Amino acid sequence: MSATRNHTTHEVLNQAPPRVDVNEYALNPALQEAVAVFSPHAQVERFHEIGRHVGSEQYQHDAELANTYTPVHRAHDRWGNRVDEVEFHPSYHRIMEYSVSHGLHTSAWADPGPGASVERAVGFMLVSQIEAGHGCPLSMTHAVVPSLRLSPGVAAEWEPALLSRVYDPDLRDPATKSGVLFGMAMTEKQGGSDVRANTTTAEPLMTGGSSGAGAHVLRGHKWFCSAPQSDAFLVLAQAPEGLSCFLVPRVLPGGERNPFLIQRLKDKLGNKSNASSEVEFDGTLGWLVGEPGRGVRTIIEMVGRTRLDCVLGAAAGMRQGVAEAAWHARHRAAFGAALVDQPAMAAVLADLQLESEAATWTAARLASAYDDEEFAPYRRLATAVAKYWVCKRGPNHAYESLECLGGNGYTEEFPLARRYREQPVLAVWEGSGNVIALDVLRAMAREPESVAAFDAELAAQMGGHDLYDRHVERVRGLIGRAAADSAAAPTIARRLVEAMALAQQGAVLLAHAPAPVAEAFCLARLGDDRSAEYGALPDGVNVDALVARA
Repeated sequence: MSATRNHTTHEVLNQAPPRVDVNEYALNPALQEAVAVFSPHAQVERFHEIGRHVGSEQYQHDAELANTYTPVHRAHDRWGNRVDEVEFHPSYHRIMEYSVSHGLHTSAWADPGPGASVERAVGFMLVSQIEAGHGCPLSMTHAVVPSLRLSPGVAAEWEPALLSRVYDPDLRDPATKSGVLFGMAMTEKQGGSDVRANTTTAEPLMTGGSSGAGAHVLRGHKWFCSAPQSDAFLVLAQAPEGLSCFLVPRVLPGGERNPFLIQRLKDKLGNKSNASSEVEFDGTLGWLVGEPGRGVRTIIEMVGRTRLDCVLGAAAGMRQGVAEAAWHARHRAAFGAALVDQPAMAAVLADLQLESEAATWTAARLASAYDDEEFAPYRRLATAVAKYWVCKRGPNHAYESLECLGGNGYTEEFPLARRYREQPVLAVWEGSGNVIALDVLRAMAREPESVAAFDAELAAQMGGHDLYDRHVERVRGLIGRAAADSAAAPTIARRLVEAMALAQQGAVLLAHAPAPVAEAFCLARLGDDRSAEYGALPDGVNVDALVARA
């Protein structure tokens, strides 16, 4: 046999090494800078610890497993009893236990104060960067607290376990549990975001006894119920007084299962590690939260918090996308040079980083507004505006990041295929595009103080850049048009909200980000020659400075 046939035929060359055992916080300058601005007294070593953990090979492998071995619905036990349990791979429980033990669900409520919401947001973004699906129950558990506090007796019963850092996934009497998680069941098939069209009924329980005041019997069907494995849920149902909010536990006091009939788990495009379901209530007990007939008012603060987490999750996804793309480009050569040194690739990476930075700074600024009630009018409008834009930009950002890896990016062995399928849910959950845009118009009409607060945020940076100044004037013109003709306003709603979002991002970057980032944003996003294509950057953008931060 010829010696020339003895050489190896499968030597791996020009492939990037695994992106594992890295500190995701230390590698993210925008996130570090945002912490220094919005929570300057934070114990940043905590974020470094989280960054190292989620950057580890084991955590990344758990994220892959949790999305490969997806939740399974067990309707009955072996003896035929209806149990409606959801079984998860152990990797999911490891991921959940870590996040709960670090307070990434309710730490801002358990330890409130300056920077508390920012610190919780930073931890949430770091874990969501690697495994997005488990952020859903974390987010809902975080968001229910202000709604529960509208009924002090209910809050006193549930808050100790809500605010703990114990992860206990067993379904049993909540009085025996040190830690609980919450889900939500709002949407019905005939209504979607129009929750006032809900047909689920809630009849007052007339008998006394252990059920307690405010108990109702619920009957109906929910088309989307998030995290059905949770210990309890907020549910909207039609009471005699009108649409009302109820707390529905999976297990009743004493240990009896509350009728909570999971019809099926949704087979979703992405978000595979997180269970979403249809459920039926048939004689199900629920306890009134807030005022009867004021269900939407009861959940409004909860909606703001979950929308905030949509922004956090989308920004985390953008960070994952550009970080993976830049890693690949730094370790792979083509046409005689490293990809990162090829001008066309560098321009794409710089643009992806710019989008990621704008989202990260916006998310951190928004989170800070939840630490100070002075900013309540601002966050009412700013949360919806940011949710619309940042989440809508997520899928395209994920695709462009994936393309940077070429064929590798299109395989499930690399994380960006999962991210590409993950990002759209954040644009859909808690109101898709038209719903959010119309909600912005509603807030502007009903809460004019929110418009004034939003404009004040923009006005504070006037004079910082000519392109920004001209853009803010365009925003004010669109706001004026919408106010002058409310009947025609929906036709410009999306254009208005996009313009507001870009102004919102420009304001925070001009105020706090490094000068090359703010300058690049104004040139690339607010200039007359801006392009929807990533990498088509105008002259004057400091590409090298942006790539160095990716």
